[in-house]
Amino acid sequence: MNNIVLIGPMGAGKSTIGRLLSKELRLPFKDSDKEIEQRTGADIPWIFDVEGEQGFREREQAVIADLSAGEALVLATGGGAVLREANRRSLRDGGRVVYLHASVDQQIERTARDRNRPLLQRDDPAKVLRELMAIRDPLYREIADIIIETDERPPRMVVQEIIERLRALPPR
Repeated sequence: MNNIVLIGPMGAGKSTIGRLLSKELRLPFKDSDKEIEQRTGADIPWIFDVEGEQGFREREQAVIADLSAGEALVLATGGGAVLREANRRSLRDGGRVVYLHASVDQQIERTARDRNRPLLQRDDPAKVLRELMAIRDPLYREIADIIIETDERPPRMVVQEIIERLRALPPR
């Protein structure tokens, strides 16, 4: 149970903060979406187009189970990873879970120009993000050991808070 798992919505900073946190803690860093792309040889939008969200979620579940059971690492997950009970269980059982919370306004600002997010390729991305948060926020909170606000905060400051708060947690 040595993993540190970063969960939260798209645009919360999971990948950026995960890379910095892994360097600080001298642990390997993995991004579950990047791992899916490496293992399949296809990017996420292509997987969504060809296999649909269901096919992508199947691949995501296998990757999360594998990474959660392996060597100690910092793991950044996709925003929807918490939708499946099996993923929530793998993440929770595999280490400490840090929910990086970002407001919908902050998510919009951070994802506005990103064309690699299939769920946002709609007429009203803000509406999509609000709907996703309504569903996912309770699931993030359900498995989180720590909740950290990331709005308007430099990533290095967030990393320092994560480290301090992890150290303050009682052992499991």
